[in-house]
Amino acid sequence: MKSATAYLLFDGDAEEAFTFYQSVLGGELQMVRYRDMGDGGGGNLPEEVGKRIANAALTWREDQLLMGSDCPPDQQINHDNVPFSVCLDVDDEAEAGRIFTGLSAGGQVTMPLGKTEWAKQFGMVTDKFSVPWMINLYGGE
Repeated sequence: MKSATAYLLFDGDAEEAFTFYQSVLGGELQMVRYRDMGDGGGGNLPEEVGKRIANAALTWREDQLLMGSDCPPDQQINHDNVPFSVCLDVDDEAEAGRIFTGLSAGGQVTMPLGKTEWAKQFGMVTDKFSVPWMINLYGGE
């Protein structure tokens, strides 16, 4: 296996979410709208569907990837009791603080960033798009 990557689903705000993630994490962001998809008939879609993001890919640090898209408008996303978190393993305390603070903007801190038994720094936040994150700097004592 080469890698495992989180793929996040949004209800019409994938572009805003991935632009926000790029502002926090840095890196290169590529997005394709449903209306721009080749042979899939993207040009025949209603405007509301066509402007949604069919695929977003944020690459940072050369080897880190986060992907996602908007779901079709006739599907709903249940943000209650999301059974996952995106876990970021960071290099140092400054990076942990910067990313945690960035993702917390407009969101909800569920566990403040601090020392734990397994980590020098660990914290949890649900961002303003209802995506749960764990920020982890391994090396606890």
